[in-house]
Amino acid sequence: MCGIAGKVAASSNTAAVDADVVRRMTDLIVHRGPDDDGIYIDRQAVLGHRRLSIIDLSTGKQPISNEDGTVWVVYNGEIYNFPELRKQLLARGHVLKTHTDTEVIVHLYEDYGEQCVTQLQGMFAFALWDARKKKLMLARDRVGIKPLYYVRTSDSLLFASEIKAFRADPSVQLTLNTQAIDTFLTFLYVPGSETLFRDVRKLEPGYYLTMEDGRVKLSRYWDLKFTAPESNGQFRESVEALQQMLEQTVREHMISDVPVGVLLSGGVDSTAMLSFAVQETQQKVSSFTIGFDGHNFADERPYARLAAEKFGSEHHEMTITARDFLEFLPKYVWHMEEPVCEPPAVALYYVTKLASAHVKVLLSGEGGDEAFAGYQNYRNILWLERLRVVGQPWTSLAATAFSGLGHLRGLGRLQKYSSMLKMPLEDYYYGRTSSPASFFNRNKATLYSTAFAQSLETTNPRQRLRELFSHVAGQPALNQMLYVDTKTWLPDDLLVKADKISMANSLELRVPLLDHKLLEFAASLPVNYKVRGFTTKYILKEALHARIPQPIIDRKKTGFPVPVESWITNDLSGFVRDVLMDRKTIERGYFRKDFVETLIKDGTQREKHVADIFSLLTLELWHRQLLDGRN
Repeated sequence: MCGIAGKVAASSNTAAVDADVVRRMTDLIVHRGPDDDGIYIDRQAVLGHRRLSIIDLSTGKQPISNEDGTVWVVYNGEIYNFPELRKQLLARGHVLKTHTDTEVIVHLYEDYGEQCVTQLQGMFAFALWDARKKKLMLARDRVGIKPLYYVRTSDSLLFASEIKAFRADPSVQLTLNTQAIDTFLTFLYVPGSETLFRDVRKLEPGYYLTMEDGRVKLSRYWDLKFTAPESNGQFRESVEALQQMLEQTVREHMISDVPVGVLLSGGVDSTAMLSFAVQETQQKVSSFTIGFDGHNFADERPYARLAAEKFGSEHHEMTITARDFLEFLPKYVWHMEEPVCEPPAVALYYVTKLASAHVKVLLSGEGGDEAFAGYQNYRNILWLERLRVVGQPWTSLAATAFSGLGHLRGLGRLQKYSSMLKMPLEDYYYGRTSSPASFFNRNKATLYSTAFAQSLETTNPRQRLRELFSHVAGQPALNQMLYVDTKTWLPDDLLVKADKISMANSLELRVPLLDHKLLEFAASLPVNYKVRGFTTKYILKEALHARIPQPIIDRKKTGFPVPVESWITNDLSGFVRDVLMDRKTIERGYFRKDFVETLIKDGTQREKHVADIFSLLTLELWHRQLLDGRN
């Protein structure tokens, strides 16, 4: 796990790249790799690296080259199948100088060219310079676990693990992408290749980029394909196959020359990671969780303790307060680099800070819900789809019934979806009540100032969703939603939080449930293997039933709860008002002052729309941290 940065001239005819610029870029992301640094300097290309030593501690220094020094790479991530790849390369006559996973990339490139990425299993973002062809290659893993950004100037291309690195180059203008504010308030994150900076782009998951003779080309090398047949009576065989895959993927993710711990949320997925991890090492496994002071809500700690006791981990936990949350906010904005509505990041920051005193690597259960349909809205869309299939008369009757039977257990849970029975899937997804984005979407006309509304481009932020839904048209609605979430919310919200916040504490976070082979297996399963009746993640729970404590299997899903509603409504209400009603905030001209004031004026309103308030708050803090006073 590391940080990478670099600059490559568009052609050999332009001025030589200034190596000091790249050194300053890597200095700005030193938290990603405090153990070591390295740089490769060519007239046309400079590659920089910050290292967090995980594998091959003595000889794994980067940048790394092939045998004759004509291919160089800087890389961030872990290649879990590198021992097998290394054996294959040696058998084909390659000479490898180290035992690090990084080195296999340059030799795979020699054999496979750009298709070397198809051989890699793991999380990665890398930059490769082919000195013979004067060619740059950037690549990002299939799911987007590791971030990679790039900027094109008039005569060069810059890349980095984090946006803040581009501040080191005066030729890069970090100016506001006004349209992206609208996109952010539509989704509460920014999906796709755009960022809130006009010239900064994300390399999307499953893509690689090449630049040769000044020509830049983007190519997709992987996509998630749903091939699920109808249920054919092979459920038990699928359960057994999943059990074997889970054991194998955790074994692969345990590869490390430093201790590996487990992040425990008290749920099924993280408990499963612990259960498999303890059987893959002779060392005592450490586990970590967090709680919150003065709140009587869904505390994860009792379930985490139950799991730790069951599997014999050395357990650590801590408690944080509203004051800790307030002190964290500037760090949250600085490290996330773009406003993302993820209050649970506060829990992740403090728990990884706790863990960093004990380990350098943590396993997380992130991704199980997106792979195996763990969220309530997945279950509800499946029920809605089945009702639509019945036919129009029953659909109308059901809509009326759900509206009037809210007091009944089960049916009451679907009451809020009654108006959506006739709604196209894209519209349901866009405004689903499980997403706080729906509030802003309904109120943009009164939220935006007249001038700001007129300044927005005609591009519809929903266009990306339309394209993704059209790509899986004909699939069951559940699979369509799983696909779109895997392409948007997962990489651009959950995984960017997981990477940026853990790396803020110089700690590597691994996500075994997002191994691409496991994702492909999940995508091959029938819908009713994932959701059955009111049970979500059905096959995953069946696969884990014999090894996970029953109270954890049976508990209602809570995520990683953070009492942000109470904090913003009570403890931090004055801070929220001071920021959002500040003259500097209002004079940006985005929002109507009266609308924002109404939103935060009383406790009931604040608690109801806490995600929206948090989004406005982080947007303003982002301006102050990363935009004001720069360019």
